[in-house]
Amino acid sequence: MKTALITGITGQDGSYLAEMLLKKGYNVVGVKRRTSLISTDRIDNIFNDPDLIMNFDLVYGNMNDSGCLHRLLIEHQPDEIYNLAAQSHVRVSFETPEETTEFVAMGTLRLLEAYKNICPKAKFYQASSSEMFGDNPENPQSETTRLMPASPYACAKVYAHNLCRNYRESYGLHISSGILFNHESPRRGETFVTRKITQAAARIKMGLQDDLLLGNLDAKRDWGFAGDYVEAMWLMTQQETPGDYVVATGETHTVKEFLQVVFDYAGLDVDKYVKIDERLFRPHEVPLLLGDPTKARDKLGWEPKINFEALAKMMYDEDLKELIK
Repeated sequence: MKTALITGITGQDGSYLAEMLLKKGYNVVGVKRRTSLISTDRIDNIFNDPDLIMNFDLVYGNMNDSGCLHRLLIEHQPDEIYNLAAQSHVRVSFETPEETTEFVAMGTLRLLEAYKNICPKAKFYQASSSEMFGDNPENPQSETTRLMPASPYACAKVYAHNLCRNYRESYGLHISSGILFNHESPRRGETFVTRKITQAAARIKMGLQDDLLLGNLDAKRDWGFAGDYVEAMWLMTQQETPGDYVVATGETHTVKEFLQVVFDYAGLDVDKYVKIDERLFRPHEVPLLLGDPTKARDKLGWEPKINFEALAKMMYDEDLKELIK
């Protein structure tokens, strides 16, 4: 039985990846940062499934503690490592740039060092981000597109991405980076714009909220379903040769389009309930992100299954269901 170690286990991607790997017969070690609150809602499905929980181990760890990371790898000797831990909110990274950089950039360095020294035969997946492309006008964006980060988060991701490439080439390690474009789900954090929209629509529909404050509605993003994207992560670690892959749908939509789909589906009037708040705009806006998933399709055999409208409606349905419980 293979063992996979996942950092960021309680995040959106970590929860979907863990479920998928457990169903494939893996032993999964999920690394969670210790906090005063027990935030394991996203992995409750695992705890509630007797077949899955048998091969799941939730452990405490910290990306800012080299000794801790070394101990985890020594104890569990994983066959695959998935580095998903991050402070991933772009807007927040402008407010906490040092913390974001320490966690995203230096945390990756610490984990790579532990991996190199303890289990170099394992396969390593790095969660890179489409935000690394930033202001680059090239569209669509591929694995060879120049990186022009436009936020502290994106800058930290570029450092981690290049570090992974350097360790792969310098030490012959099996490290693959997935340059994932926006991927959403009902498990998306409530401060991210897609989830903010679907949750507000459900609350307005139930008479629990009066309006919705949003920032830039014209930003265009390539949105897919997180449950589809974790399959691409796993496929990268199954390849004989490591590499970098753009994971995207190849379609782009504005925030306003996502908003319209959700509110139309809920039977709500956008103009009546939505207000623009300039405080929610980023200090440096990225107008357009559009991925070219050709390499992932041709080499991994990966394609997204859930389309844009189905994703938006799924998220709204789940938020509404939570309120009706």
